[in-house]
Amino acid sequence: MIRKVSVAALIAAFTLATTPSFACTGISLKAGDGAAIRGRTLEFGFPMQSKVIVVAAGKELSGTLPDGSKGLIYTSRYGFVGANALGLPVILDGINDQGLSVGLFYFPGYAKYADVTKENASHALAPQEFGVWALANFATVDEVREAVKTIVLVPTPAPGLGSPQGAVAGAHFFLQDKTGKSIVVEPIDGTLKVHDAPLGVMTNAPTYDWHMTNLANYINLSVKDVTSAKVGPLTIQAFGSGSGLLGLPGDFTPPSRFVRAVAYSQSAAPNKTADDAVLAAFHILNQFDIPEGSVVNAAIGEPADEITEWTSVADLQNLRWYFRTHTDQSIRVVDLKQALAAAKGQISTIEMEGTTETIGNVSAGVTSVKPASK
Repeated sequence: MIRKVSVAALIAAFTLATTPSFACTGISLKAGDGAAIRGRTLEFGFPMQSKVIVVAAGKELSGTLPDGSKGLIYTSRYGFVGANALGLPVILDGINDQGLSVGLFYFPGYAKYADVTKENASHALAPQEFGVWALANFATVDEVREAVKTIVLVPTPAPGLGSPQGAVAGAHFFLQDKTGKSIVVEPIDGTLKVHDAPLGVMTNAPTYDWHMTNLANYINLSVKDVTSAKVGPLTIQAFGSGSGLLGLPGDFTPPSRFVRAVAYSQSAAPNKTADDAVLAAFHILNQFDIPEGSVVNAAIGEPADEITEWTSVADLQNLRWYFRTHTDQSIRVVDLKQALAAAKGQISTIEMEGTTETIGNVSAGVTSVKPASK
């Protein structure tokens, strides 16, 4: 006997079975004035409670070992801003005053960190500390490529991630400098592997090279419509526009989002200025916004609705970091130079959450319509 199952139940079961964790998506654009523009979404089934953190040059910073003691100790060469998490001095996404940017992306099941030894403890970092280290010390992705040979990432929990004691976050990292050059850094079997990222796109697991290989499954896609096709003696007409991208995956899994991010960013219309490209990046990232209730995530703790907590776009030429949040879709900007000046050398924060987008009432703005002349 076959048990009847409602359509709603089937949808719910499918959603749970295919749920991604920390479904972040990153894209890149290049403006006509030469500005490199990076954008990304931040999703997780657990509130990140992000604030913008502002850190000046000349601050002593350090890595953290699993036992809570200090690992790598260094002094920041550059000032930087970006989104932190859980009240920690970390960077999920940000830029420094040299135009280098970094983004942390979830990498579950694939991130493998180094064991702590007497030999490597003095140059060890927690995974969540990688972004701060990169922005504090380097101006270009080539500098980062060389420097990752000198550090290790160790399995130090992020306090507050799922519990007061925290959990170890599996993560990989996307970096881009003001020239638009990009790399991906992934912790594989205890070592940091670096990939060139010429398309400027990033999502989550599996590994970056797998995503690039998977693009071969979609080489037929084109933004050019197929208006008709000859099938034997018949001519089949398209229903409407968009047939060139027919078959573009639309779900929220990392492989599907990677393919969509490549399709949308590579087909983006030219933008003359950095400001134009910033707005274009936000429009593209609308395609990856997760409506509340459509994805249920049990990565940390009890199952919860995964949402796009915030979306950010970085202008690496003009040193501006833009963001909007789940509750406030208005775009706000942090000018790095102004923020550093306002912080006066202190590690400081700027609120991201807590505001609600206002809805303007334009009902009284009616104007008379003149009748057409006969």
